[in-house]
Amino acid sequence: MTERPPLTGDAAAGSDGYATMTTASPSASLAMPADWRDFLALTKPRVMSLAIFTALCGMLVAPVAIHPVLGFTAILAIALGAGACGALNQWLEVDVDGAMRRTASRPLPAGRMEPQAALHFGVGLGVFSVILLGMATNWVAAAVLAVSILFYIVVYTIWLKPRTPQNIVIGGAAGAFPPVIGWAAATGEAALGWPVSLPWLLFALIFLWTPPHFWALSLFVRTDYQRAGIPMLPVVAGETATRRQIFLYTIPMALSAVAPWAFGHTGALYGVTASVLTAIFLLLATQVGFRRSVEGDAMKPEKRLFAFSILYLFILFAAVVADAWILT
Repeated sequence: MTERPPLTGDAAAGSDGYATMTTASPSASLAMPADWRDFLALTKPRVMSLAIFTALCGMLVAPVAIHPVLGFTAILAIALGAGACGALNQWLEVDVDGAMRRTASRPLPAGRMEPQAALHFGVGLGVFSVILLGMATNWVAAAVLAVSILFYIVVYTIWLKPRTPQNIVIGGAAGAFPPVIGWAAATGEAALGWPVSLPWLLFALIFLWTPPHFWALSLFVRTDYQRAGIPMLPVVAGETATRRQIFLYTIPMALSAVAPWAFGHTGALYGVTASVLTAIFLLLATQVGFRRSVEGDAMKPEKRLFAFSILYLFILFAAVVADAWILT
């Protein structure tokens, strides 16, 4: 029996921009039917991990305790919803993924999976995740989850991404919903205290963090987007404009990062952590914003900002939880 080779790059990581792809040959890929690893890759596990973590943090800092079993079920439902977004995104963008070096070995463009299987898998996950969350916790949380899935698929993937360089600005809202969903799962409330309640301030933080995070990535994978015909900002407006936008969006992001402390939702632990990490983020964004690449440029400042931005968000959300537990 021929042994199936391990998945590589994004097919294994299930995320955008974390690895370099090795494109599988059509004959080799078609000889190997999809297995569980391909279905897992459809869910984009690394992207899913951020949604799970921020949702968990939103749940843990809510003023109402949730039973551990129901809490686990809620996080599972949110994970399945995030996985549905990844699967449907890849079903819709199979041609785009096939044209990009870093995504060409995903299950669909590599030919390891029939598109219809990915469609059924994504729709099934999405529907099941909303029903599960509603039955386990409440239908307010389920409704917000449903909105976030539809927003990602319809507003971002179908409408914005192929049409405007501002796709990631508006589309970033899809990835900002998890802390609100986690909070709603525990409390049954989503809009209470909007827009300065803690879950919505955390929403704002992710929303404003998304443009500098993804534009830093887009600077060093610009040729991929150009080849696929995706109007990301570096492709449409050029490198200089993209660098300027990274710096400009970092300023309101910095304000949103300290807003939970300023509005009295957190204590000094979060405040100091947010201030220090945001100062580092600003420094890195300034380096990216006011430089120009040269021939043979390895884009080290851009890669450094992209990598730090992921760590930044994880630490900030962990600090929110740690601060809440210390205060209580």
